Amino acid sequence: MAEAERDAQRLDLWLWCARTRKTRADCARLVEAGAVRINRQPTDKAHARVRPGDVLTIAQGQGERGRIVVWRVLALAARRGPPAEARALYEDISDCMARE
Repeated sequence: MAEAERDAQRLDLWLWCARTRKTRADCARLVEAGAVRINRQPTDKAHARVRPGDVLTIAQGQGERGRIVVWRVLALAARRGPPAEARALYEDISDCMARE
């Protein structure tokens, strides 16, 4: 495995491991719908690479029930574990961004 591949992970895989959706295909559809930004840059590519330190902006839900979360990637996922393990992959900075 190339060193660059060890330092990054596919966006759809990382989102699945972070438990944003039940299936990886659902995560890919979320990205393809344009609901995810990496470091403020829109992406519709499920194969986009994320690295620790990247900031993800994710639109979750639609209409009035929708919300936007902002996460800082803390680690890459080795597997899709329990929710506590998934929460260790990111830091929710949504509140910090709302105050700025």
